[in-house]
Formats: sequence, C-alpha cells, structure tokens
Amino acid sequence: MLNLDQKDNALLEAVDGRTMLAGSNRMEILLFSLGTSETFGINVFKVREVSKTPFITKAPNMPNGVEGLISLRGNVIPVLSLGKILGLSQPGTGLGGSMMVTEYSKRTLGFLVDEVDRIIRVEWDKVRTPDNVSAGNNSFITAITELNDGKLVSILDVETILANTFGEAIVGNIAPISGGHEVNVFFVDDSAVARRKISEVLDKLGVRHKHAQNGLEAWTRLEGMASHAQQMGRHVAEEIDLIMVDAEMPEMDGYVLTRNIKNDTRFEGIPVVMHSSLSSDANRAMGKRVGVDSYVAKFDADVLAETLRPLLQRARPV
Repeated sequence: MLNLDQKDNALLEAVDGRTMLAGSNRMEILLFSLGTSETFGINVFKVREVSKTPFITKAPNMPNGVEGLISLRGNVIPVLSLGKILGLSQPGTGLGGSMMVTEYSKRTLGFLVDEVDRIIRVEWDKVRTPDNVSAGNNSFITAITELNDGKLVSILDVETILANTFGEAIVGNIAPISGGHEVNVFFVDDSAVARRKISEVLDKLGVRHKHAQNGLEAWTRLEGMASHAQQMGRHVAEEIDLIMVDAEMPEMDGYVLTRNIKNDTRFEGIPVVMHSSLSSDANRAMGKRVGVDSYVAKFDADVLAETLRPLLQRARPV
C-alpha cells in the first residue's frame, strides 16, 4: 500500500513527471477500494493529492453523497463519499480512511474511499468499455481493465458522478451558425453525460453531427469515411468540417487519435478540437504537441460554442 504520509508528494511527482504518457496510448490509474471486494480506479491525471480523511464540516441541504465541506489551502471544497454514491455503503458509514483530492472539469472535489492501493500503468487498448452499462453502479463506470492477476478494475466515470451529484451543466441560449445545416461535426467521447451535453451545444449551433464512444471506434469510422470519399473521387472534408475528441478514452486515447488524424493527408485541413476534463497546462501542451487546433476544458457550453463557432464558420463561409 502507498504510505499516506508520503502520498501528496508521490502523486504530484507522478503527474508532473509522467505527462508524456498521454501521447503513448498509455495511462496510469490510481487503484482504490470502497470496502468491498471490488477494485476501482481513477486516472492519475485527475488526482492532485491523497491524504487521510480530514475533519469534515457538515452543511445543510447537501446533495446525496456529499458528506460536507473542508478547507484546503484557503479553498472550501465539497467532499463526496464514493461508497454512498455507488450504493456500496450502509447508512451511517462510508467516510472511509482516505481522501483523494481530484481536479477535473474545472472543479476541485474530495472523494472519500476506504483504502488507496497503488498506481498502475496500463495500455489504453487494454481498457474496454463495459457491456450493458445502463443502471445501478455500472452507470458510474466508464471502462474496465484487467490486472496481471486477472482481477478486474472498474474505472469511474467522474463526469457522470459530478453530474449525478450536482446536476448537469445547463446549456443556455446559443446563437445558431448561419448555414449550419450544411456543417458536419464528428465527435467522440466515452462519457454518456458528455455526449449528451455536446449534442445539445451542436444542436443549438444548428449543425449536423455524428459521434463515436471511444477512440478506436472513432478512428475506424473516420478511416471508413475517408476511404469511401476517396473511392467517390471526393475529399473527406466535404463530409466532415470539424472533429472533436476527448483526451482519455478506452482502446485509443484522444492524443493518439489526433496524431493519427494529423498524420493522414486525407484529413488535411480539417480542424481537431480536444474537449477534455483534463485541463492542466501539461495536458494542453500535450494536445498542442500532437496537433490539436484548439483545447477546451469541460464543461462550459458557452466556451465550447464560441471555440467551435469561428472554426465552423470558416468551414462554411457566408
């Protein structure tokens, strides 16, 4: 087990020192338990630090699963019990012995867990989307991977946890793009919540769109579209005006997907926007390194719309 007294520095060093993993189709997962025999994981890039469970101040009218608030370096952050949110803790329990401080989608949260185990490195092509994910605990699981001993690790969909606890981000009034009905966007995201909100933004912009649920599926479909266009004597840019990718996805991450797109001359001239909950400067730099044309942190509908607008208007000038 990791030494809790040393975790803060160890995890921060892991994130800072291993950023290049983002472009190698590998990731590092922090393993933890919630008091059951199951093993869970979260992308290390989402974790700022780990500590023993601190004193938590109770507050009225907290959403289900939120234990209260803590002060962390001058900032007040909510603390969630993952065991309760996933329905694995009995009433009156669920505080756990450890707290992971996470940072994603421009929010800082504390996640209470029973015990933190270790960090493992996995290939994204060994990370699979679980079948028949529709209800119960599975709705909070975005992917599954297998340890060397055959034990399965459930990787949490933190975006769904965030939306389920605090409510989904509201997509307000967004002005449509002139001639948007002629604009085509292809996007990929492994989170059902993210796909739903992206679709809302694109619908309000008035553009047509298709999507995939993981990086490998996206690349397979994009290659098929490019090959078909080539056979018809056309350029695939006549069918796709913009591609939007998530950063962390099962089977192929967004960095490798972007590099594949940018290295394939058939997609020349088609902008790629990375839309990710991993919003650190290091992740932005990695996106730029593989050729993304713009990087947008999840989830602000107005920022996303205004990032896409000039790229889409350029695709179909008025």
